[in-house]
Amino acid sequence: MTDIQKLDLGKSGLTAWRTGAGPDLLIVHSLLADYTAFLPVLPWLAARYRVTLVNLPGFHGSKVIDKGIFNYGDHVAGIMDAAKLADGTTLIANGFGGTVALAMALRHGKRFGRLVLSDLAAGFPPQGRAAFEVMATKVTSEGIGSVATISAHRVFHEAYLAAHPEAIEQRRSVLMATAPEAFVAACETLMDTDLVSQLSDIKNDTLVICGELDAATPPALCRQVANNIAGARYIELPNCGHCPPLEQPDVFISSIAGFLEA
Repeated sequence: MTDIQKLDLGKSGLTAWRTGAGPDLLIVHSLLADYTAFLPVLPWLAARYRVTLVNLPGFHGSKVIDKGIFNYGDHVAGIMDAAKLADGTTLIANGFGGTVALAMALRHGKRFGRLVLSDLAAGFPPQGRAAFEVMATKVTSEGIGSVATISAHRVFHEAYLAAHPEAIEQRRSVLMATAPEAFVAACETLMDTDLVSQLSDIKNDTLVICGELDAATPPALCRQVANNIAGARYIELPNCGHCPPLEQPDVFISSIAGFLEA
């Protein structure tokens, strides 16, 4: 793999990593992951792009910020200058990172080029909001490690977990590097977010990817995003859960290659 280097993003307080050469591409991870979820697809991306992988506020060394989806979007978009990202930077995001990317596109869309949004929602129905409330409550009362099993079942589907029982401990390891208050703030942000009515304001060329078996942001929520962004394309990946770059890296690459290289 191409060498990967840690970036200093100054006053933003965010941690980030960079590898590769070419046009700029920014990656934003999900609630239950960090930048390492994209390591399986990084060699392909780094051969074509200068890839920057940012850790969301409060995750894996990044500074904790107040909740609110536009607060997250503004804060992450604010690294463009510190990271020396060019206007027209491609944005790839998964899960919570995808929802943050929507906020980034709504407020700062002219700074970005193509959007690849994987397994995300612009807003959640009551059942989805309740799941975030349960996780936030458990983390507050029992600690961040208490949601490792829940998170594994949200990231992966049952067949994958049966074949990879070590995935639960892997989720625990990732979660333990997250500030508990940041995880709670992220859950509360997702509970409060409703961007559906604003999606038509996004003008970026957009591809929405969704795992068929995603339990966290099911296909109906992903299709809602694609259907409300003019010209957006939608691809559903069979037998895949919430994080295609981690679970099905080759399929994820083949799904986005034509869109990125057009």
